[in-house]
Amino acid sequence: MESCIISEIRKKKGDKVTKGEILFIYETDKATFEEEAPANGILLDFFFSEGDEVPVFTNVCVIGSEGESAEEFRPGSDSVKQDSVNETAKPESVMTEAETGISSGSPFSSDIPAGINSPASPRARMIADKSGDSLSGLKGTGPGGRIIERDVRSAGGRVKHTPLARKLIRENPSLHANSGTGLAGSVRGLDLILDQQPGAEEFRIKPLTNMRKLIAKAMYGSLQNSAQLTHHLGADARRITELRRKVKKAMESGSSSDITLNDMICFGTIKALKEYPQVNAHFMGDSMKYFSGVHLAVAVDTDRGLMVPVVRNADALSITELSANIKELVSACRKGSIDPDLLSAEAASFTVSNLGSYGVEIFTPVINLPQVAILGVNTIVLRPKDLGEGIIGFVPYLGLSLTYDHRAIDGGEATRFLKRIATEIENLEF
Repeated sequence: MESCIISEIRKKKGDKVTKGEILFIYETDKATFEEEAPANGILLDFFFSEGDEVPVFTNVCVIGSEGESAEEFRPGSDSVKQDSVNETAKPESVMTEAETGISSGSPFSSDIPAGINSPASPRARMIADKSGDSLSGLKGTGPGGRIIERDVRSAGGRVKHTPLARKLIRENPSLHANSGTGLAGSVRGLDLILDQQPGAEEFRIKPLTNMRKLIAKAMYGSLQNSAQLTHHLGADARRITELRRKVKKAMESGSSSDITLNDMICFGTIKALKEYPQVNAHFMGDSMKYFSGVHLAVAVDTDRGLMVPVVRNADALSITELSANIKELVSACRKGSIDPDLLSAEAASFTVSNLGSYGVEIFTPVINLPQVAILGVNTIVLRPKDLGEGIIGFVPYLGLSLTYDHRAIDGGEATRFLKRIATEIENLEF
């Protein structure tokens, strides 16, 4: 993670807090967490507001004893103190070149228009950060067009921007927002778009979300750093479709839990993995890590993007227990409350990605390194089959797509493993 968003503040400056009380709730690109007070005391200060995007390893608030100062813990406190001395010791109009850091030959001299590229004093930046105001387009009245404290304070009532939005605007002044989707209408990084250029009104450019960046990096790295190959095979789905009908009928009488086709496929895959331990492994470059238990990851589609949580020791579970675990993980992913430790590719020994419900007939899944394989599950389609005695009939077939790392597994091994999954599905018992 690179940053998180303060979504809700439960305690305010000056409140008494007890160890274990919830101070605030913060949100990453994958999950939501409650931050508890680590000690008893007084909340001396809270450095951010609801909706602010805060870089990791940044102090958010301070607990201490009544009367203590929290300034030494304030983000950027060193620069704030130095700037405070500079701005209060002398009027801005007589600040020397050494104090302002602006020389007559500086690119920030007075003939450069003030605005996003104008220099801003640390104190001005601190006040803008605290108030949520953006320095974008703000005219500086200090030496050489420098934005100083009074410029920020006189611009009160401007649209608030989160720290990430301000950072992106500083890096690319062409970014702007038509509206804000954050708390009280504040502009978030996701709201920023590039100024439209002549002849380019038919599109807009938006920065990638943190989660999309992570997914893109992982998928690109997987394809760049492994030798991936995919085999496709069909499994006779008559057995599992019949089992599914029996489950639905039993559910009507209240005697069964909702065991889905995906649960059955995962259950059969786990059985196959126990017989092919070379697939239930990680490729470590010059060695292999073989797992005694099956730690099965299941791809989950959410509003934030693809998440792949893991069911630890799935081989020790009955199909009912496996089904309950998968449903719990899917729910946590979609609510944003999933434990990040369960989303690590290193936590899983094998992954199943099911696109069958979307009607996908064939696809090539990408391996979650350092795992050595991933199973793609396709939709069920009718295919002709010899039923014996010269009779040809249409049978439901489930498409299976196995992508494997050829550095770790040979084609023959992969084919036999995929066939074993099909056999387990065609003869499933639970």
